[in-house]
Amino acid sequence: MQSNLFTPSVCLRNAYAQTFLASAKFRAWGKNDMASTEKSIIIHTTDGVRLLGYHSRHFPVSGKGLVVLLHGWEGSSDSTYILTSGRHLFNQGFDIFRLNLRDHGPSHHLNSGLFYAVLLDEVFQAIQQISEEAMPRPVFLTGFSLGGNFTLRIARKCQDNPISNFKHAVAISPVLDPSKATDRIDENRFIRKYFLKKWRRSLSVKQRLYPGLYDFSELMTRDNIRSMTEILLKKYSSFSTANEYFSGYAVLDDALKSVELPLTIITSADDPIIPVADFYRLEHNPATRLMIHQYGGHNGFLQDVRLTGWYEMQLVDMFNEYLK
Repeated sequence: MQSNLFTPSVCLRNAYAQTFLASAKFRAWGKNDMASTEKSIIIHTTDGVRLLGYHSRHFPVSGKGLVVLLHGWEGSSDSTYILTSGRHLFNQGFDIFRLNLRDHGPSHHLNSGLFYAVLLDEVFQAIQQISEEAMPRPVFLTGFSLGGNFTLRIARKCQDNPISNFKHAVAISPVLDPSKATDRIDENRFIRKYFLKKWRRSLSVKQRLYPGLYDFSELMTRDNIRSMTEILLKKYSSFSTANEYFSGYAVLDDALKSVELPLTIITSADDPIIPVADFYRLEHNPATRLMIHQYGGHNGFLQDVRLTGWYEMQLVDMFNEYLK
């Protein structure tokens, strides 16, 4: 495996540069064989939930393994970091499945119910179905930010519901404490503006599709994520407060202590959204590798002026270990 130390160019040691460049659309420009071979697939869960994904396969012989990529909050299967990671892994011989969380990407019409991060079972069932379809090849999961949070909880859920060919999970800049992350977003006007714009657009789409169910006009007048969350939960959920909701998907302290599935967590000390202190308090066993870097921002880890993703090469090395 390549060196585990992430050492970016001096010009890329700013956390905000790393964070915003990670999602810059121009990074995904150019030839992408993964995207040109994708087929859209709708996964149906036992509760009637439908999730949209895109499967890219090598042909005529399937890839040496399948990598499932899971985006962050208000991202999608077409987020830059998903497209660039998928492209690199596809070019290295892996098939790719880019899964959209409910109400992300072009999937708002598939379910009348709203997305909540506590809805783990529907995502877990999707991973089960994707893995079964890939048998007997190995399956790997990589999640970013909120997708990283789902990845951690999926790895934990595998303790009681193992998936035989699911071999390794990787969480990049995962959300551990959603309450703290929300406050961090609200405290930074640039990051707050970025997420407010995306969330408002998503809510507008949902309201337009289901006008008899939703009226988000009150939410749209608020200028921070926490207050919007409080109003949404009060009106359309069983949660009394945002903190009650956030605690439902927090991954803190000993939450990963029993996880035996090989798990890698990659984060940075300078992440402007996810406090690094919570990672030092995580209890875990030898099956989990925690990598805390000095630089990287949030979902960044861009190592040179070409904005090459450091973790993309690391993922190839990690997953190739299971193919020997």
